[in-house]
Amino acid sequence: MKNTIIEYCLKKKGATQEYPFGPTPLVIKVADKMFALIFEETGKVVRLNLKCDPIIAENLREQHDCVRPGFHMNKKHWNSIMIDGSLPESDVFDMIDHSYDMVVKKLSKSLRESIGNELNE
Repeated sequence: MKNTIIEYCLKKKGATQEYPFGPTPLVIKVADKMFALIFEETGKVVRLNLKCDPIIAENLREQHDCVRPGFHMNKKHWNSIMIDGSLPESDVFDMIDHSYDMVVKKLSKSLRESIGNELNE
């Protein structure tokens, strides 16, 4: 699932990757704002930090044991998803979409236009 998660994140308009904190985590950004942090061990993704609406974040934590408050992040606005096979890939992708949309929504209109990502406002 490692390459699938990374590839999915990088297909988002304006997405870039970097390692600002050392060899891990891989940080995926849009317009220099983080929307995904990918933690790996022995070549596989073990945890994924994603931005999330606080109400949705709480609901996801209650519904899924593998969704926890964001590791080393603002616990109100970030979730950590343990990639242990208990959550369908489609649900992980939905959470990535939500994180990306949350970040893009906060960008200025000119930044959204520069990455070709017009949101319906």
